[in-house]
Amino acid sequence: MEKAPGGTSVGVDDPYAFVERCDHLTDDGRCRYAVERAENDPEFAAERRADDLRCPAADPHGEWEWKDCPHFRARQHDRECVRCGLEEHRVANSIERPLLEEHHLSYRDGSADTPQRAGDEPAHEVTVYLCRWCHAKVHRSWARIDDDASPDPEAVAAAEGRRSRELDETGFATAAERYDDER
Repeated sequence: MEKAPGGTSVGVDDPYAFVERCDHLTDDGRCRYAVERAENDPEFAAERRADDLRCPAADPHGEWEWKDCPHFRARQHDRECVRCGLEEHRVANSIERPLLEEHHLSYRDGSADTPQRAGDEPAHEVTVYLCRWCHAKVHRSWARIDDDASPDPEAVAAAEGRRSRELDETGFATAAERYDDER
């Protein structure tokens, strides 16, 4: 199983199994990295331009897999725990701790803009969201991200509490009623 730099488990054997697409991939299958950050890896950018910026990993019949690309990066954009399905409920102007936390399935060595050196195995940023409770279970036990899990009762209570406060805010109260409540 993959390990975090501190030695704890990240909860998966293959981080790429949780990847839908690279963050640098455009809707028409081209590599945005080769255009926007060409100066960081001119050789890579030149190869992509010679192939009309086509991403060789995005094509199901292509010659690459996601892990073969030196600039691959995938971050989950759905605000939902990949393990138990708990959805994020943030309250505006609140300093409460978020219900979801980023969880790195793979850790990039060095800067994201550092070109891969010849012979090095690429290390990519692969990030998903886990609720705080699943995050703790994955790092502190043998829990896996692909376990069939239900949200922790504390997580459900926290989400429902936020949802209730959110609904209270949508209720109408005149300024006079609010002012009278504060006295």
